[in-house]
Amino acid sequence: MTLPAEQQPTAVVTGASSGIGAATARRLAAAGYRTVLTARRADRVEELAAELNGDGHRAEAHPLDVTDRAAVDAFASRLGPLAPGSVLVNNAGGALGLDPVATADPADWRSMYEVNVLGTLHMTQALLPALTASGEGTVLVLSSTAGHGTYEGGAGYVASKHGAHVLAETLRLELCGQPVRVIEIAPGMVRTEEFSLTRFRGDADKAAKVYEGVAEPLTAEDVADTVVWAVTRPPHVNIDLLVVRPRAQASNTKVHRER
Repeated sequence: MTLPAEQQPTAVVTGASSGIGAATARRLAAAGYRTVLTARRADRVEELAAELNGDGHRAEAHPLDVTDRAAVDAFASRLGPLAPGSVLVNNAGGALGLDPVATADPADWRSMYEVNVLGTLHMTQALLPALTASGEGTVLVLSSTAGHGTYEGGAGYVASKHGAHVLAETLRLELCGQPVRVIEIAPGMVRTEEFSLTRFRGDADKAAKVYEGVAEPLTAEDVADTVVWAVTRPPHVNIDLLVVRPRAQASNTKVHRER
């Protein structure tokens, strides 16, 4: 049974233009959520919203840069009140470079921190009042196994994802007793069309080597399934932290590769 619009829970998904964000938006729409799609690439989120609406779901596209606090606040104001069960999926983020600390570009570190940490902070602060007022809200942070272990060449990205992890962990402590869950999903090796390509600035050969010999890295759909499972648990159940890796990956530095 389709709920009236005012009773339908909303899922705001950042970084919904591709990869995990787009896959998550599709799965949440199928699960009955009104999906609000945000990303910097307007054409991508508008295309996805049209696809979802064409399938009989309720979806809206809102071009948005999560690092722009004024734009985020304006977005939150337009969004208005939220129904019980609504969720914010903080997915926007990414990695730049794989350089050692000695030679890494500080601009890359700053860019990753702005999106992976401050972008999550902006969205969470802006939507938290409405999620709390709904009586049953969820803040979900898509971090990474990089937020739980280091590896050579990854310090800038690892530092930003540690920041995202700490944000989620601290927020959970601070909201204890409030009707808002804080969930962290930390994926390991996920093969999407853009993550590694962006990290290596369009170098397809370098991007391909990340997954070389790995028979079945995770897909965006695998992570989307995990997100939907976590947010659709009964409201008193909080999945504090869920680490998900492909079977071939035992840690950030130990991966089985077939030769």
